[in-house]
This record gives sequence, structure tokens and C-alpha cells, in this order.
Amino acid sequence: MKTMRAMLFDEPGRPLRRAEIPIPTPGPGQVLLKVHACGVCHTDLHIVDGELTGPKLPLVLGHQIVGIVSELGSGARRFHGGERVGVPWLGATDGTCRYCNRNQENLCDHPTFTGYNIDGGFAEYTLADERFCFPLPIGYSDLEVAPLLCAGLIGYRTYRMSGDQVESLGIYGFGAAAHIITQVAKYEGKKVFAFTRPGDQSAQEFALHQGADWAGDSTQVPPEELDAALIFAPVGALVVAALKATHKGGVVVCGGIHMSDIPAFPYRLLWEERIIRSVANLTRRDGEEFLALAPRVPVRTDVTVFALEQAGEALEKLRQGQFVGAAVVQV
Repeated sequence: MKTMRAMLFDEPGRPLRRAEIPIPTPGPGQVLLKVHACGVCHTDLHIVDGELTGPKLPLVLGHQIVGIVSELGSGARRFHGGERVGVPWLGATDGTCRYCNRNQENLCDHPTFTGYNIDGGFAEYTLADERFCFPLPIGYSDLEVAPLLCAGLIGYRTYRMSGDQVESLGIYGFGAAAHIITQVAKYEGKKVFAFTRPGDQSAQEFALHQGADWAGDSTQVPPEELDAALIFAPVGALVVAALKATHKGGVVVCGGIHMSDIPAFPYRLLWEERIIRSVANLTRRDGEEFLALAPRVPVRTDVTVFALEQAGEALEKLRQGQFVGAAVVQV
């Protein structure tokens, strides 16, 4: 039996461990990918910390996978051997529930998620449903394109849900998603106001370098009112701060899969037709649209690289905010 290196998550509170596990065999409609790179995401932290309950255990984390098709399962014809593809968070849907039938597959009643219900990309090989893989744009290296598969895709869906009438956009939490979406927003002619952790001067400088018109910490008031605000930091209190900063009719979009509780706030902050909404997962259409748009901007990703065995270290550095941009595990 052939084996591969992998970093396994056993249970909340325990560090990832290196292991040799069997290379999986693709089933019907699946592709076996030789993993080249996998982005590191805050969702991985939420799983490790037990905030997202019920993961497959033991589990190979990682859901921003760039790999080469190594083997095809029966009936798999969408890609050919040696082709480079990307694998996102949404691993599969049932295709039959009311949401799938309404073209809302991101809300599917019986989904599977990469690096959560099924093994992900912190390993030398991984399996994927060919229907939920994406061909990747040329012009990006494996390391550069990996963050586009979650930070980019979820960021893009969050951004689009802010509406079409936005001229001034606030972004709370300036990490992987924010540095990508700032570039998209500036390409589309919007003003961008970046909010970071209090005292995080390096993140503020990074935001300005990415094209933000203003950068400050999350306790500050922007120089003008916002049409919309995107919240990528998992901090519920930022919803209240964002409501205070928006115009009448403003939209506050929460882009994370997990967030601390939103504190009570007076109704006057919501009044005047302000809107709070969340983003759940992504659709394949999101992926197709964004991966076509990214090269036109062109979106550039700022990446800190870790070896496979350093995946746990990457997660801890992400938790502490010890780098700007995105982290990627190189396999």
C-alpha cells in the first residue's frame, strides 16, 4: 500500500501531528490530486478550536487546494491527467434539496466541505469531486493562486452582497480576504477604508499599499460615512461599529463562517433601512466569475510560505496576526 505524508487533526486542543497515511483511491466522479499548495484559513482555526463542531476525525485540514490531476475515478471526464485544478471549501452538494433547485447550492441541506467533512489539502494527495473543482487561470504560480480559492471566493461573494450602488466601502479585519477584495474594489472605482486591530500599524500600512484610501483601527471613525461595510474579522462587536459608520440604507455584510456574539445595540443604529446580512459558503458560479475577474484586475496575493510540517505553526501565526496577507502551505 502506497502512503503519503499528511498533517492530521485529532481533536480540539491538540496540535496537528505528522502522519503517514494511505494514498486514497478515487471513486466514481472523483479525481486524485497531487497537492502542490494549500492556503491556510481562519476557518481552519475555527475547526481546531472546536468552534465548528462535528468535523470528521481524524481530519486532514485545508480547503484552498492547488493540485495536479494524478488519477481519475470511473466516469470522471471533466479534467485530464496532469491538469492543474483548484479545490474550494464547498466539496459537494446533494443537488436535490430546495436550495440546490433554486440555484442556492451554498445553502444546500446536505453539503460536504473540504477539510471538514472530507479530507483536505494538508497532505501530499487528496480526493475531490470533479464537479466542484475549478480550472485555474494561467499567470499565477501555485502559491499565488491558492488564496484565491477561499479568501478570494468568499471575499468576492461578501463584496458582491454589499450591492451595486456602493461608492465608499469599509473593510473590517485586513487579512487574506481583505487584501484581495481591496484590489477588486479599487479596480471597480470604489473608495476603500480599512480597519485593523487597534495598534496594528503594519496591517494599516499593508492596507494602504494594497490601494486603500484610508487605514485606521476598528475603534476609529472613517473620514466619511460608508455605503457598505464588509466584516472579515470574527468579532461580533465590529457589526455595531460598522452600523455606526454607515449611511442611511447602508449594508453590513459578515463574511466569516463563525463570529463571536453581536452585542446589544440601540435600534436607531439599524433604523433608516440599514441592513445586516451574512454570507454562507460559496457557489460554483462565484468561483467561475471571480477566477475570470482576478487576472483582469489583476489581483496579486501577498503570501507567506510554510512547509507541510509547519502547518500547525502557520495556524498559530495566523491566530496571532504575525504576518500580513495570506499563508500558504507548500507541499
